[in-house]
Amino acid sequence: MHPFIKGNHWKALSLAQQFLLVGGLVTLFATLIVGAFVTSLIEDAVTRNSGAATALYVDSVIAPLLPDMQASTDLSDSVKQALDETLGQGALGRRLMSFKLWRPDGTILYSNNRQHIGQKLPISDGLQTALTGIMVTEYDNIDDVGSESEREAGVPLLEVYNPVLQPWSGDVVAVLEFYEIATDFQHSLNRARLQSWIAVVAFTMTFFAILSLLVSRGSRTIDSQREALKERIQDLYDLLTQNGELSAKLQRASQRTTALNERYLRRLGAELHDGPAQLVALAALKVDSDLISNHRTSPKMREREIKSIKSSLDDAMQEIRTICSGLVLPQIEGADLGEIIERALKAHMQRTGTTVRLSMPPKSPPLSLSVKICVFRFLQEALNNGFRHGGAAGQYVVQTFDGQNLFITVGDSGPGFDPAKIEPSSLGLSGLRERVESLGGHFDLKTSNRGTVLRMSLNLRGMEPA
Repeated sequence: MHPFIKGNHWKALSLAQQFLLVGGLVTLFATLIVGAFVTSLIEDAVTRNSGAATALYVDSVIAPLLPDMQASTDLSDSVKQALDETLGQGALGRRLMSFKLWRPDGTILYSNNRQHIGQKLPISDGLQTALTGIMVTEYDNIDDVGSESEREAGVPLLEVYNPVLQPWSGDVVAVLEFYEIATDFQHSLNRARLQSWIAVVAFTMTFFAILSLLVSRGSRTIDSQREALKERIQDLYDLLTQNGELSAKLQRASQRTTALNERYLRRLGAELHDGPAQLVALAALKVDSDLISNHRTSPKMREREIKSIKSSLDDAMQEIRTICSGLVLPQIEGADLGEIIERALKAHMQRTGTTVRLSMPPKSPPLSLSVKICVFRFLQEALNNGFRHGGAAGQYVVQTFDGQNLFITVGDSGPGFDPAKIEPSSLGLSGLRERVESLGGHFDLKTSNRGTVLRMSLNLRGMEPA
């Protein structure tokens, strides 16, 4: 097989192209073989029929002139003269180039070439077959001994060996060999060859074209199905990759959430220990002091001490309430996005005494409860960070929605900060990032000496509204 067919190029061909290549070669060889076979059959049939017709005609003209060949072994001069006149004139004279009458032993009884008469030549295959009673016809295949003049004539000849039968016994008593000028026969034979080749080529090409159309349709169907299968496999691969990434991200988020919760608890414990717990401890020490327990203490000093204790307890209670207000969400389940943003901004401005600019469209998309909580906490923490680190300079909030993705931006015009200097134990920014990414969103931070911008985006498609 050709190296081209063995290589990768063959695999790259479509089924239709492979069929056209292999089927074309097979069809070509089949056309040549069938055409040659059919042409050979037609040539044999045409040659045999033409020779039979001529032999019948010659036999009908010559047979009456011949004597009883079984009783006489030679021809008389009168018979030879009659044969000369018959073969040299008229229709036979124009059609026949030469004529021989053979005896079964290979002796030439008569020939229009006087030099051959009486010669005994080797018996050729055609003559041998004719002696068995079978007529032999050959076209343009003159290779017998004694046929040199015919070969040198330069015209197409039809050689016929016709057996001469004894009328009452049917025995072969002689063989007529004649050469017919086959110019017209040659034209007819060439026309028959051409027509047979045209018929064979037309049939095989039509058959091949029909098969090519069928294979082409099947190949297109297979190719389209293969492409669809490839797309589905690619989609499945992408989904598996995404699932793997989401699974890894979920695992990392779970681990970070556990760490963040632990940090939140430590920070809450630290705030309770450093704030309310210290004030309560101070109040407890004052309760056990001599100013309270000693009956000699003046009422004025005792009252002052009691007021100090009450003040410490009030301060502790206020700090506890402040801590709780940062932990407890307001009632946002029934609120829409605009109301949630306004509540977060209002609480921040009341607590800090600052002003925050707000930009958002009049209509808000429906949100799930998890998204509402994420938005509120994002605004709460981002505004607090801007207040603590940016001095609340030029704080603003922008909310947009493109029909699928929700974008919320919180920025300021403060001095900015270096993100590399944020300690790993810091909960603010890492907590925001984890909260947003846990819902499949994106968190972005940009900071410079001209200000800081925090931005979150969430794809709301597939999230059930509250």
